[in-house]
Amino acid sequence: MSIEIQTGDAAAAMNRIYRHQRYIYDLTRKYYLLGRDHLIASLRPAAGDAILEIGCGTGRNLIAVAKHYPATPLSGFDISTAMLETARHSLDRNRLARVTVAQADATRFSPEQFGRKGFERIYISYTLSMIPGWQAVLERAAAALEPGGRLLIVDFGQQEGLPSWFKRLLFAWLARFHVHPIAALPAALADLASREHLQLRIKDLYRGYAFYAELERPHSSARLSPLPRSN
Repeated sequence: MSIEIQTGDAAAAMNRIYRHQRYIYDLTRKYYLLGRDHLIASLRPAAGDAILEIGCGTGRNLIAVAKHYPATPLSGFDISTAMLETARHSLDRNRLARVTVAQADATRFSPEQFGRKGFERIYISYTLSMIPGWQAVLERAAAALEPGGRLLIVDFGQQEGLPSWFKRLLFAWLARFHVHPIAALPAALADLASREHLQLRIKDLYRGYAFYAELERPHSSARLSPLPRSN
């Protein structure tokens, strides 16, 4: 199933980047977009919980989530129509008509665009580091969480446990694809958790290569203290 939502110039920019890359995207990214399967295994939705992916790209994660959790309502969106075309073909090939995909801007989306008031699980996999207005994405995602819901994030870390030359080379290469790992992300998540009374868990993966975080909205409105950072 698909939904079309008007976005703007950002869609054209992403289409230029991925017009040709989408055909080899999954083959090449599996070697350096580390932690995606860790995120999927951590979703652990209850029966009937609805899941949303922000920045679904080629649909690789959507397909993996759908197979891992076969009874779960699942939606995803991306700003690039080129990537969505590939995602729809992949979903059709895997006979996953129950998965809804849409074109939308991550800085402006709302659950109502998908016919819902909110989601029990929202995840963002290697998308924030491509969006200049990533703070707005976090705000929108947190606002779309149902009580008891969780927002899961995996993206590039700051390579703290790896050689400095590796970080320089990696960041220079990523910049060619308009990807900029966010050093301020942990502090921004802590601030969001404090303001929205969310429970926060963050940790580094693969010696800091990847950054993983979970934000949980409690069932009650009571203020919760963030969980300690783990490595």
